[in-house]
Amino acid sequence: MNMTDVAARGLILLGCGKMGSAMLKGWLRSGLPPKSVWVIDPHPSAWLKEQGVHIGADLPANPAILIIAVKPQMMKAALPDVKALGNGETLAISIAAGTPIKIFEAMLGDQTPIVRAMPNTPAAVGRGITALIGNANVKPEDMDLAEALLLSIGQTVRLDNEGQMDAVTAVSGSGPAYVFHLVETLAAAGEAEGLPADLAMQLAKATVGGAGALAEDSDDTPTQLRINVTSPNGTTQAALEVLMDPEAGFPPLLRRAVAAAANRSRELADE
Repeated sequence: MNMTDVAARGLILLGCGKMGSAMLKGWLRSGLPPKSVWVIDPHPSAWLKEQGVHIGADLPANPAILIIAVKPQMMKAALPDVKALGNGETLAISIAAGTPIKIFEAMLGDQTPIVRAMPNTPAAVGRGITALIGNANVKPEDMDLAEALLLSIGQTVRLDNEGQMDAVTAVSGSGPAYVFHLVETLAAAGEAEGLPADLAMQLAKATVGGAGALAEDSDDTPTQLRINVTSPNGTTQAALEVLMDPEAGFPPLLRRAVAAAANRSRELADE
C-alpha cells in the first residue's frame, strides 16, 4: 500500500482538532486530494469546511487508512462510528495519548492492523516528532505508510515495544508544554530584573526557539553547546550553578516531572 492507494481508496480522519488539523494540512500540502479524505467531527472548524474534504458524509467501504485523532476520554463514544472498518484491510493509526493498542483491538477487532503513534504539538509548524509502534497485524509496508503520513508533520521514530510509549509521551508528547513554561518563567524573570513585559517575552521566545534550533541542527551535543557558551566565572556559569543544583535544579525537577507524566500515561491506559 502506498500514497497512490490512499488517494484511490480514501483516508478517514476521526477527530479534527488541533493535531488532526495539523496532519490534514500536511497531507493536503503534500498532494493528497481533498476528495480522498473523509472527516468525522461533530464540530468542524471554519478552516476545515473550506478544504473541500468530505465532512460527515457516508464513508467508503474499504478505505486505506483510518486516523484516530480523538481525545482518550472520547474514544468509547467515537470508535463505534468506524467499528465496521475493523478486521479488514484498513490500517488504523491512533494518535490518542495513553490509549494502548489492546483497546483498539478490543473495539475494532483483533485482526485489525493498528499503529499507535505519539506526535507532539510542534507538528502544527511541521517541526514535530512522532513515535510509532504497530501490532502483530501491521506489515512492514503498513509501517512505512504510517511513517510517510506522519513525516508530513515532522520527524518520526520507531519504538521497540509499546511499553516505551509512556516515556515517549512524558518526554516528547508533553515536552512542548515544559518548554512553553520555560519561556513563561524566563520572561517573568526578565521582568523581575527590570525589563518591560513585551521585551522580556520577545527575548525569551527568540532565545528558547533559537537555542532549540541550534541544538537540533548543530553537530555538537547539547552538552558541548552549553560548555561553549559558558565562560569561567561569568554570568552563564552563575546561572547554571543554580539550574544544575543536584538537589533543587533542573535535573531532579525534570526527573520528577517526566516521571509524573509517564505515570499518568500508565494510569490512562487502565481507565
